[in-house]
Amino acid sequence: MIEIILANKNNIKDIQTVSNVAWPNAFKEILSPHQIKYMMNWMYSDESLQEQMYVKNHRYFLAKENDRFLGYMSIEHNCENSGKTKIHKIYILPDQQKKGIGKLLLYRAIAETKKQNDNAIYLNVNKYNENAIGFYKKNGFFLAKEEVIDIGNGFIMDDYVFEKSV
Repeated sequence: MIEIILANKNNIKDIQTVSNVAWPNAFKEILSPHQIKYMMNWMYSDESLQEQMYVKNHRYFLAKENDRFLGYMSIEHNCENSGKTKIHKIYILPDQQKKGIGKLLLYRAIAETKKQNDNAIYLNVNKYNENAIGFYKKNGFFLAKEEVIDIGNGFIMDDYVFEKSV
């Protein structure tokens, strides 16, 4: 049975283990190897994950079956004082996709959003990540806007922002 657990600093290596496989796989057809390497360090170094958890108040959740971690997500309540929860990340190991794990994580995000009395949930998704776009549309998200974000080192994120009322 798959369980969703709240992660803490003791799970940083678990998050990194999953991200080292899931994240590059999700973007191998979309981003250059150089940008993938840059973004992996930017988002998943020990220091970055600790800052996300303990300074930026991102809450990480891990999908776990037996002793194996299969995926993760991070959320931030009342992001930018919007009254909305932002999903910063949802990634599943490639060999575990299409098994409902993403949906379990998404439902947990929605439940956590309601607990905090936020009125909507939103996220950024790369404009070329067709699998993710299809997943969010299928789960009731609508296209709210487009964003281009400069992330440094000459790289950008060219994203859609999808949103869902809760």
